[in-house]
Amino acid sequence: MRVMVLGGDGFCGWPTALHLSAHGHDVTIVDNLVRRRIDDELGAGSLTPIATPAERLAAWHEVSGNPLGFVELDVAADYHALTELLADERPDAVVHFAEQRAAPYSMKSPAHKRYTVDNNVTATHNVLVALAAVSPGTHLVHLGTMGVYGYESVPADLPEGYLTVTYPDREGRPRSREILYPTRPGSVYHLTKSLDQLLFAFYARNDGLHVTDLHQGIVWGTQTPQTGRDPRLINRFDYDGDFGTVLNRFLVEAAIGHPLTVHGTGGQTRAFININDTVECIRLAVESGDRLDDGRVRVMNQLTQTHRVSDLAGLVSSATGAAIVRVANPRDEADENALAARNDQLLGLGLDPILLTEDLLLAEVGLARRYADRVRRSAIPAVSYWNDSRRTAAATTEPDHSAPAASDIAGGAR
Repeated sequence: MRVMVLGGDGFCGWPTALHLSAHGHDVTIVDNLVRRRIDDELGAGSLTPIATPAERLAAWHEVSGNPLGFVELDVAADYHALTELLADERPDAVVHFAEQRAAPYSMKSPAHKRYTVDNNVTATHNVLVALAAVSPGTHLVHLGTMGVYGYESVPADLPEGYLTVTYPDREGRPRSREILYPTRPGSVYHLTKSLDQLLFAFYARNDGLHVTDLHQGIVWGTQTPQTGRDPRLINRFDYDGDFGTVLNRFLVEAAIGHPLTVHGTGGQTRAFININDTVECIRLAVESGDRLDDGRVRVMNQLTQTHRVSDLAGLVSSATGAAIVRVANPRDEADENALAARNDQLLGLGLDPILLTEDLLLAEVGLARRYADRVRRSAIPAVSYWNDSRRTAAATTEPDHSAPAASDIAGGAR
């Protein structure tokens, strides 16, 4: 299949492009390289050294024999160039990662909030309009987020995107219909993914576009078999307070002897997925486009397990001896929540989940130690606050050395 990966230079996009290429697909990466410029803005680059796009492409061709195409293009800013590219390439599938991906970064300032909305919503809309105009048969696979559901405790497993509601009609007779699960975004970033859902529903219904929206959990781990084939192919490893996902941040903190920083109580339960499962889920979605229903967006929950943040810190502490400190939570969120979600569709397509184990954690810690001299310690704390009152909230407490056994970690969601 001809597959175009928008945002293919990023943390999820790069290993996805390699994974698809390794499975025989003809892959073209489209990226404006903004994530590299954000590194400069934040003064906190990837823990792992990232080669230039040209070096990455050459390395993959050398080790695999498969060429990767690359087009430098801003999907949100240059609609006409995007349309021309799609008209020329007529890809079978477009994988859409071309959005600002970090909730803390989206809440950093009014300028960052505006940038996140301008970039993410415009990029998604440009892709949809361009596909409708020149390549309506192309399957769009979008990386969304479990965060669109919100993080309230609900007395049922979260469904895959849709909810059937019952209501009385004017005569009092019961009626029912399917709706998108009501969103409750917790940041501007999550808000843009909620808006994406409405755009997908409209263009699927109005223009007959074929769309898969993957509601992904928090990614842990950084490398895949493909990124490990040559040092020039290594993937990003973000550890800073804006882009470092919680478990990856813990792993880097453990590697350099920094206390594991748990925000608030640590009672927040979140959905997680290993980076290798991320790329495999994308492949399964791309290759199953013939299963889509006309006029209806396919929504799949892309997660393998749920964990409480404090339990994750305990597991890393138990494996590495790292201390744990609790710090003020910069986010406006509940101190605790329960979370369970369905992921039947991806399991039905053949996903064999990679579950969290101490061995896998220690492998990532080993990678972090290899590049420990690149860590900028001052970039670790989360300083993007959801509102100003939290900036003066309580600071750290005494280290917490307690650690639950690995068997106490929450099991996989089904």
